[in-house]
Amino acid sequence: MEGHPIDIVIFAPLAPILGVVLFWFIQLLFIESQKYFLEKIRPKHKPLCRFTNLLGILFQTICHALGFTVTKSGISEFYISVNYGKVAPKKQKKGIFEWVSNAFLFLGPFFIPASLLLICLIFLMRSGFEITILEQFAELKYTFVGQLVAFGTSLSSFSTSFFSFLGSLDLLHPGHLGFLILMIFLGMGIRPSYIGEQKVSRVDMVYDLRNIWSLIRNKPLYIPIIFSFAYLVFYLSLFFSQDWYITIFIFLGWLSIVSIASITISHLIIFLIKTTDEIPGFWKLVPYLMLPISYILIRTLFYFFITDYTFSVSLIVMIISTILVTYYLMRAKSDRFKTIREMKLLKKKTQGDADEQ
Repeated sequence: MEGHPIDIVIFAPLAPILGVVLFWFIQLLFIESQKYFLEKIRPKHKPLCRFTNLLGILFQTICHALGFTVTKSGISEFYISVNYGKVAPKKQKKGIFEWVSNAFLFLGPFFIPASLLLICLIFLMRSGFEITILEQFAELKYTFVGQLVAFGTSLSSFSTSFFSFLGSLDLLHPGHLGFLILMIFLGMGIRPSYIGEQKVSRVDMVYDLRNIWSLIRNKPLYIPIIFSFAYLVFYLSLFFSQDWYITIFIFLGWLSIVSIASITISHLIIFLIKTTDEIPGFWKLVPYLMLPISYILIRTLFYFFITDYTFSVSLIVMIISTILVTYYLMRAKSDRFKTIREMKLLKKKTQGDADEQ
């Protein structure tokens, strides 16, 4: 085995940890962006925003309940509403058990709901779940660079398979359609967008980071204990020449990628809602009707003209046709574009009058 002993003993275990933190922070930024757009459509779509908040509180409450289950505290009360969620333990435990339960509450929603999607992907995707070690790094896989390369390579392989799967979804297949709906639910409600009923207080990235920092600050001794346990697992993996340690963090990386993809899809839905708000009357429903109509038409066409890219082309045609129809309706029906045209005509007329003088 090559590599400096200090690198192997001290720095190598940090590589996958830093990778997971990076993806988690990216995930946090995507969530913050989504909350910003939800805030923009809230005045006209309060029921939708309340529903997304309910999903966020549901995921959060389930994660807290799972924390009590893991610590064997039990559950005596489980309550959830649009504005509030509560889980009460049957046995009030302190110390490490309480800390772990709170960790599930604050960190669980970023990873645990995505686990459900990852389980579905195991049955839907044919590849992408391999732990990949490049041949040129085989001798260095227990060094910082080797662990980082193994983490990045495995995530790249998973991402390629995952996005290829998304790009070839068969929306007429119950499993694929159900998976897409679950992705939308996860993306819309991965975190609550606001709290409170009378005075709405926004739950932003600072709010999440403050809770996590409070969790660390209240019990600072637990962080070195967790790192010591992580290093122990790494040394055991090194001793038995196994990939146990890197596998744990690659799994967390897969969850982050699934979550980021889900939030991206929810971004597109929110953007469509925000755009169609500018179209008056019944016409604002046309883009939504265009989605299933265009997809079914193109799938019907491919039923007679079979091709290897039926599913991918069908999705592309559905998206492009919806974009074109939305753009056309905005130009033809939206007051915004009419106002822009009128301002341009007025500007030309004013310039013409100035030239004549």
